[in-house]
Amino acid sequence: MSPEALGTLILLGSFFIMIMLRFPIAYAVGLSTVLCLISQGQPLVTLPQQMVRGVWSYSLMAVPFFITMGVLMGSGGISEKLIALANSLVGWMRGGLAMVNIVASYFFGGISGSASADTASLGSLLIPMMVNEGYDADFSTAVTITSSCEGLLVPPSHNMVIYATTAGGISVGSLFLAGYLPGALLAVSLMIGSYIISVKRNYPKGDKFSLKGFFKQLLTSFWALAAIIIVVVGVVGGVFTATESAAIAVIYSLIVSVFIYKGLNWKGVWKSLEQCIDTLAIVLILIATSSAFGYCLTLLHVPDTAAHLITGISSNPIVIALMLNVILLVLGCIMDMAPIILIATPILLPIATSVGIDPIQFGVMVILNCGIGLLTPPVGAVLFIGSAVGKTPMEKVVKATLPFYLCMIVALLLITFVPQISLIIPKLIGGYISPIG
Repeated sequence: MSPEALGTLILLGSFFIMIMLRFPIAYAVGLSTVLCLISQGQPLVTLPQQMVRGVWSYSLMAVPFFITMGVLMGSGGISEKLIALANSLVGWMRGGLAMVNIVASYFFGGISGSASADTASLGSLLIPMMVNEGYDADFSTAVTITSSCEGLLVPPSHNMVIYATTAGGISVGSLFLAGYLPGALLAVSLMIGSYIISVKRNYPKGDKFSLKGFFKQLLTSFWALAAIIIVVVGVVGGVFTATESAAIAVIYSLIVSVFIYKGLNWKGVWKSLEQCIDTLAIVLILIATSSAFGYCLTLLHVPDTAAHLITGISSNPIVIALMLNVILLVLGCIMDMAPIILIATPILLPIATSVGIDPIQFGVMVILNCGIGLLTPPVGAVLFIGSAVGKTPMEKVVKATLPFYLCMIVALLLITFVPQISLIIPKLIGGYISPIG
């Protein structure tokens, strides 16, 4: 066995063994990197050097700001306003509260950028409300956790910033714009599935649609939705960078939460900041250790080997695109979202571009695949949160989620094979020019 093959076996083998043994993901990444460096005769000082290099990025400064913005807005009474807005828009349909749940997730996702925050915040309000109206608890929880993935696609999403940084040379503004239509497509797909189930189970309708009521709720929710406008319009219009827009959005969300909606007092602000620090510490240590892991992958020529292996199975672009999705879905079942983005992107992005998949489009594919992974055992964090919030056994939630998995897969396939779903808005508004034509 060649030294490169041995190093690859040690790096990936030890990593997956530790994952199966339920090591914290950052430890698994870091320890497998140490073992690989030792096997290759590399100095261990390489590890801290690469870790520092991984977080030494101006673009990554946007991540803590977006996380802080999401926590402040999520804790500041925004959820109720967005639920009321969604209810005024789609509550009249059969299974109206399920539709409200899905649309509210689209709105809230544009503020929090986190599926976990969406599930915890909206779920704690909507799941009991749905159960009281006659919806099954497992169905209510399934709708909540699947619709929460819309927030991963709708900007501002800190996971998109991580992808843009990892992929290199990708405009964060274009990536933000690329998420709107895929997020809407996912919402429509879930609404169709919810409607079919609601008709079959005769779930109730809400009040009739009122244009006056909708505009009233829109005005009430304006301050919350304006945060999205600040970030996206500012970045795309070139007024400020993603990092600057995120910092401004934090100040804005603080003002809205404390002084306008008055959902937070200063004690609550400090508590929210403590929560931000906990989340940020996890994200940054993952980015740092994954950078060192990525250095080992490059040292061992793993991306090239993986490309040759996949293209050796088939040269058909459709087959390769499907294989990339399967790989990401499998990784999503055993790993959390950030590590997948950080580790898989350098390996799979060159393969994707070689078969004509645009880097922006591939970013949306990665985010949605990882989102589906958040809903699948054994590592599905959002699945566990939803089960806890809905007070429903995980087994029942998984069973109720099966039809929605199908809806999400349909949306994923459309995003994979219809590039314009992801690219039309960046091209029309952001002036994005695809590097692959």
